[in-house]
Amino acid sequence: MKSRNIINSLLVVITCLSLLSCKKFLDERPSKGSSVVIKTTGDLNALLNGYSGTANFYQEKDNIVIYGSDDYGISKAIYDARPSFFTSAIIQFSLWDIPNMPITDQSNFSGPNFWTAEYTKIFHANLVLDNVDVVTGSEAEKAALKADAHLIRAYSYWQLANTYCIPYADATKNEPGLPLKLKPDFEPVPRSSLDITYQQIESDVAAALATNVPLIQNGVARHWRANIAAANGFAARIYLSKNDYTKALQYANAALVHYNIIVDYNTGMRNGNPVTVTVGGVPTTIQVPYTYDKPVNLDPSDALGWKEFLYYRILSNASLWYIPSQELLNLYDQANDLRYKYHMVQNFSYIRGFTNPAFSYPGYVFFNTDGIPEGPTTAEMVLIKAECLARTGDISGAMLAINQLYVKRTKTGTAPLAALTQDQAITVVLNERRRELPFSQR
Repeated sequence: MKSRNIINSLLVVITCLSLLSCKKFLDERPSKGSSVVIKTTGDLNALLNGYSGTANFYQEKDNIVIYGSDDYGISKAIYDARPSFFTSAIIQFSLWDIPNMPITDQSNFSGPNFWTAEYTKIFHANLVLDNVDVVTGSEAEKAALKADAHLIRAYSYWQLANTYCIPYADATKNEPGLPLKLKPDFEPVPRSSLDITYQQIESDVAAALATNVPLIQNGVARHWRANIAAANGFAARIYLSKNDYTKALQYANAALVHYNIIVDYNTGMRNGNPVTVTVGGVPTTIQVPYTYDKPVNLDPSDALGWKEFLYYRILSNASLWYIPSQELLNLYDQANDLRYKYHMVQNFSYIRGFTNPAFSYPGYVFFNTDGIPEGPTTAEMVLIKAECLARTGDISGAMLAINQLYVKRTKTGTAPLAALTQDQAITVVLNERRRELPFSQR
């Protein structure tokens, strides 16, 4: 996986501003009106069921990752068509406007949408871990809660590390990492090293892996809480980011043993209700996938029903338009790749108000206008498996794995992906990864 490479000068600015935001968050005390005495595992479960409000565990609102990705593309023509659409954050991150970063709005880096939101999740996880052994409830309930809290904490720290720290490598282990809050208190903590940060993430994942809670319970995929498939899937992601291909492959395979459903776009994907926009006085119909029909924050049924989730997390884009770069668009076989058909919505710019003058450009769409899968999925596990095999020299194994996904995403009869050398195999897998997971797990 190509890490989200935020160059050093940008990292310094982002981290300094972000630490200020962290201090502000950690200085806030709970109000008397919101204080609740935790007595039972039921109280802790209620805390972790916070999929709305301040906890909002499922949402990942990371401006830096979205706009700073090379999957996101603002051409001069797009900008000139409607300059008022683009905020300073969009412009600066997408253009990597390093000189002006120090004077930008701090909230672009670390406001309630990401840095503070992740530390809020971490606070909730710490609150569970600090109380779970002293509340009343069964040992099975307590074990499940511990797995939940450890996975939440690991996930948030990994998200933060991949945004505010340089990529992990032997040569970077002593570089600055994150402030690690492990207790539900408000005491300031110093910034740890990158090595210590990753040790904590791995420790939390190891604790989550102790769970025996299945993903499927009573016929329902319970992916919004910790489960054995989710823990293995997230472990695979972590170790791939560390270039530990042996462990990444081990955990990807384990996740797929527990759950391996992949949606066949030939039969499992369909169009939704078309959107009509008036352009130049003429009604224009725009075709969208069915997953567009229901905004996640109002009706999450389609998102929760997506069959590939191991762990339910959604990357959310406040601008409501994932603008695909031309480089990303060129990677798709536009005649045969059904992801292009369903997710690259033509004329999406009209929906975002680019109608006077009319400017046509596609948008990447998954769950309505703002959400795309961010949590571990079965598709990601196949991609991790294929990449690990390719990087360790098993070319035929890598192609066999990658085509298990590709055949489900392309029209029946499309020629499979192929490679003759290790370098070709790695390129094939990385390109497929980019087609499958744009903006989020690029």
